[in-house]
Amino acid sequence: TSLMETSNIVKDVRILGAIGVCELKEPVSDMTKVQDDLISNGVWLRPFGKLLYTMPPFNAPIGKEEVNVITNAVLEAVKHEQNRRQ
Repeated sequence: TSLMETSNIVKDVRILGAIGVCELKEPVSDMTKVQDDLISNGVWLRPFGKLLYTMPPFNAPIGKEEVNVITNAVLEAVKHEQNRRQ
């Protein structure tokens, strides 16, 4: 099941190389809370309007485990954002 299928607030999910974007239909309701959600899951991302944008440094040792941590953190942040909007 994709993020777009499980969330009514996600407009699109895009990946190009190491760059990943989860685009919401509207800007995040509270950037600080979304950022706190991400940090509590071990990921430092700063939401940009309606985008959750990931771009790990090219010199970072990014493997499957690290990608899973980033992906799961974004998923949890989207779930919490969806709950805040209800």
